[in-house]
Amino acid sequence: MQIVEARTGGVDVLAPRGRIDSTTASLLDERLAPLVGAERPRLVVDFSNVDYISSAGLRIMLLAARRVQEAGGHLALCGMGAAVRQVFYLAGFLPLFFICASRDEAVTSIAP
Repeated sequence: MQIVEARTGGVDVLAPRGRIDSTTASLLDERLAPLVGAERPRLVVDFSNVDYISSAGLRIMLLAARRVQEAGGHLALCGMGAAVRQVFYLAGFLPLFFICASRDEAVTSIAP
C-alpha cells in the first residue's frame, strides 16, 4: 500500500492506494498518528484508490476518529467505492463517520 499526503485549505489529506489489511494497516496508523495528534486536527482520508479494507483497517479508522473527536477536530472520509463502503456498512461504521462523495466536498466541509 502507498499513501499520498497533501495539505489543502488548512486540511490534511491522506490518500491510501491499494489494500488496507492486517499487513498494511500499521502503515496507515503510522501516517495518521501525527495528524490526529495535532491540536484540533482537520483530516480527510480519501479512499478513492482503496479496493479493500479489512477489520484491521476499520480499527485504525475508528481509533483515529476517536482521537480526532477528543482533540476537538474534524475527520471526513471520501471516495469510498462500493466494496469499501460495504465493509463500513456491514461493520455498522457508516453512522460513525462524516462521509463525502469527493475530496473537494470533504475538504470544503471541514476547512477552518
